[in-house]
Amino acid sequence: MLVEISIDNLGVIPHSHVEFAPGLNVLTGETGAGKTMVVTGLRLLTGGRADASKVRTGAEKAGVEGAFNADALDEGTKQRIVALIDDTGASPDENGEYLAARTVKASGRSRAHLGGRTVPAATLADFTGELLTIHGQNDQLRLLSPAEQLNALDSYDPEIAPLKESYREAFTAWRAASKDLEERVNKRRELAQEVDRLTFAVGEIDEVAPEVGEDAELVTAVNRLQDVDALREAAQEAIVAIDGPDAVGEFGGDDDTASDLVGRAASALSGSSDEQLRALGEQLGEVASVLSSVSGELGMYLSELPSDPEELERLLQRQQELKGLTRKYAPDIEGVLAWRDKAQARLQSIDTSAEALDKLKKQVAEHKKAMVARAKKLTKARTAAAATLADAVTEELRGLAMPKARITVNVEPQDYDRTGADAVELRLAPNDALEPQPLASSASGGELSRVMLALEVILSAQRGGATLVFDEVDAGVGGRAAVEIGRRLARLALNNQVIVVTHLPQVAAYADNHLHVSKNVGDEAVTSGVRELHGDERVDELARMLAGMDDSASGKAHAAELLDKARADVESYRA
Repeated sequence: MLVEISIDNLGVIPHSHVEFAPGLNVLTGETGAGKTMVVTGLRLLTGGRADASKVRTGAEKAGVEGAFNADALDEGTKQRIVALIDDTGASPDENGEYLAARTVKASGRSRAHLGGRTVPAATLADFTGELLTIHGQNDQLRLLSPAEQLNALDSYDPEIAPLKESYREAFTAWRAASKDLEERVNKRRELAQEVDRLTFAVGEIDEVAPEVGEDAELVTAVNRLQDVDALREAAQEAIVAIDGPDAVGEFGGDDDTASDLVGRAASALSGSSDEQLRALGEQLGEVASVLSSVSGELGMYLSELPSDPEELERLLQRQQELKGLTRKYAPDIEGVLAWRDKAQARLQSIDTSAEALDKLKKQVAEHKKAMVARAKKLTKARTAAAATLADAVTEELRGLAMPKARITVNVEPQDYDRTGADAVELRLAPNDALEPQPLASSASGGELSRVMLALEVILSAQRGGATLVFDEVDAGVGGRAAVEIGRRLARLALNNQVIVVTHLPQVAAYADNHLHVSKNVGDEAVTSGVRELHGDERVDELARMLAGMDDSASGKAHAAELLDKARADVESYRA
């Protein structure tokens, strides 16, 4: 349910805050007062196109914020909303409501927010799409498309959804196998050439047999070999300084070594009667231990230095082999090995032999058999649902001042696609004597409005807790038909929240919550605001809508009578 909406600098509305109630909410006002801007704001919250021309003149940006409550929705819809909220990192507010917002700058750029987090407009559309449905005159035209008519039929019968999903799985498998077979048959030469290229590349990599990290290790080893003489000399000189010439197999003079000198100093201090000197002696002992450790590591380092003069040449050659691979396949050896694994997997998937093609043909046939079987079940369910839907819509239309009208829902075969093997078309006949014709060619604007309303009333019986917005769908309707539209909207609002923008007093009289949009024309600007009407204010507004006679006693009497009759109808529905 839409709890409230705040609008800033959108069209003629500088600022307005509107609270919506459960049940039927109507928006009325003079033509041009700004009623449509409320719907425009709602469309922005559904991820609709951001139109900079809707930003109020002189303002930097327009903003819309709506608060939604999901408590009345079915459990499946709630779970989808919670999952989407979790994915975006958004959260409900302290009232457990979800805040959705959209801003549009005068430059044309827009931003969307959900639960305090910035999100793409498409994410906002996914969220509000579970909660809010807008029906306007353009939406009526969408009803003329075969896809929309198919969706209407599929949503009518809950048993169709699992059959449709089962069919879609079979169709996807059949199409993938068919595409694979077609590619192998039509591109055998290209695939054979690809096999040759991949086989050569995999063989080249396997022949070199690189190992992960080997390229980096070679760089270190080559650098060491290139400087081996200087490295050996430096290590030997350090060992001689620590342990003397004998440590490297040389015989030199009698110069004291670092080990001798440090050991002598440690001995001199360790026997001292002074505590401070003894402590310094202990430190010198630790230095002697470090010198011994360093000497050992230097000896190990010297023993590991390569002495084979041909080793450098061998490593340089190996390095060139690896560089040959990294130039062709990837920046490093790890990437080369990953490329090789992918190439090997691709080779295993490419098989254009007669045996492989025969096997794939059998798979295609099996997938097609499953797809056709599931399509038949789907068609059967749709055909059965089409008959009952047609009867239900016809009954609703006859209550909407179209007493002899008849709707048929035709299910005709078509080529297999993701939706099945059925083409669905709604057709309208003004009476039983005439053949039903497609809506696009037989329905007027007013009739199309009533067909859409009848469909919505019927389909809403399958769900509850949604918010349905009708933007002047009663255009071109009057008299008794207008009263019947008001009744249907009131019935629709028993299980859903309904928001209606209307010029018809017969519709407005059925409102649970009557909102009035008023316009103020000043010398320099035009502004609009929205406020809730109560008691006599409602009667005055209905009188104005009836004949512009809000200050006439007879007009008010007529309006009061209309309001009382509508209230009685609503009470009877609720009873």
